[in-house]
Amino acid sequence: MHETILILDFGSQYTQLIARRIRELFIYCEIHPYNKIPEITSDIKGVILSGSPFSVRQNDAPYPELKNIRGSIPILAVCYGAQYLAHICNGEVLPSEIREYGRANLSFIDPDDTLFKGMTLGSQVWMSHGDTILKTPSNFKILASTPEVNVAGFVIENENTFGIQFHPEVYHSTEGMILLKNFAVDICKCSQSWTPDSFIESTVASLKQQLQNDKVVLGLSGGVDSSVAAIMMHKAIDKNLYCIFVDNGLLRKNEFESVLDNYKNMGLNVTGVRAGNIFLKNLMGVSEPEQKRKIIGKTFIEVFDSEAGKIDNVKWLAQGTIYPDVIESISVKGPSATIKSHHNVGGLPDYMKLQIVEPLKSLFKDEVRRVGASLGLKSEILNRHPFPGPGLGIRIISDITAEKVRILQEVDYIFIEGLKNWNLYDKVWQAGAMLLPVQSVGVMGDERSYENVVALRAVASTDGMTADWVHLPYEFLAKMSNEIINKVKGVNRVVYDISSKPPATIEWE
Repeated sequence: MHETILILDFGSQYTQLIARRIRELFIYCEIHPYNKIPEITSDIKGVILSGSPFSVRQNDAPYPELKNIRGSIPILAVCYGAQYLAHICNGEVLPSEIREYGRANLSFIDPDDTLFKGMTLGSQVWMSHGDTILKTPSNFKILASTPEVNVAGFVIENENTFGIQFHPEVYHSTEGMILLKNFAVDICKCSQSWTPDSFIESTVASLKQQLQNDKVVLGLSGGVDSSVAAIMMHKAIDKNLYCIFVDNGLLRKNEFESVLDNYKNMGLNVTGVRAGNIFLKNLMGVSEPEQKRKIIGKTFIEVFDSEAGKIDNVKWLAQGTIYPDVIESISVKGPSATIKSHHNVGGLPDYMKLQIVEPLKSLFKDEVRRVGASLGLKSEILNRHPFPGPGLGIRIISDITAEKVRILQEVDYIFIEGLKNWNLYDKVWQAGAMLLPVQSVGVMGDERSYENVVALRAVASTDGMTADWVHLPYEFLAKMSNEIINKVKGVNRVVYDISSKPPATIEWE
């Protein structure tokens, strides 16, 4: 077991960011809904209470049961969490008289307190709350203030229970990592030993114990998640791993061949299956995004199951599920609602009779890449942009036909190769093209045209939970537009998507 910081999620947009910051300290942490608190075992060294869009004064506000936690292990309560502690201890939490959102500066810090050790007077912090703690209970000691917020930080006396009104996890809190390290290392006594190598060692050992001599089948996609999962499984069970790569007809241009080529000399047993015609037939006439995802997922399972059925005595299905997939697929009152169906989360139909093993389900995307690097994974796979499981099916913003797939494959190929040739590919988290359900008037030669519009999308991110559009050079965008319109029959207009996540998502569907 790893030393663990437990994060209780009250629905804050920043909850995943808290986890990422703790992980950056080489300390393992897990996010759990506030109303599904796991058993507090000896490996849990501390608890963080997240912020929330709720007010503690609302009738339906999230109220966690902390009686088994308070006083026994350290607690850091952030924003709503801090207000909740003050509220249940008979303090006074009321709506702020002024809007407390954005940058602020600490005008008072208790220099003798461990939580604020090493932080400087005037340090910038990020506020994001509509309520404020107006009056603290008698056993609360104020540790920090801003000019507008008297209770910016506190400790409950005779407990290692702390509360702060600002968000140390966001970049705008310039010394936030100092505070988080003070809590996790100095107060919770975590040893900072959770590294890629330690993860590989412990996970491979666990897989060996779990799987013994059982056969495992794994669906490869060519992406970093399934590839790292495959290498981890291969280290654990060697030839008992059987990999299947399904061509759903919605891959990028030449992707089927290039992916299979990448896996050569990696020691993996890989079978490639061409099944594009089956997927296109099942998708005929379907435009609704969620329905497309479900059809693609169902068809994949059918094709995959047919191929897996050729292997005798398979007992397990390995998946490249990662932590954001797990988090976004949990929907309870309070924490983040499900945004879309994930093709690799939520189990299998009964007829497959396979148990699921997910070696990467505790990792964020950048952590998967670090683990992959420690495993010696090829750079072409390690640095490959994320690509959605449903492929181009959710980048065609209408019903799917073979002709639309052809058009989008050509556009995407020009865009991605252009990024590589201009040395921009590694500066982008994810890029792709969308085929829009509109046509526009154009002039090509001496004739009017009425053809398709495509949108190019390139975003910067660390884990896909939030993302900003990339400011690609105008010269590059002009070159791409000209090349796409000249080379791809059926396209006469190119636009560039300048939306960030949130409020937009990375994919259009």
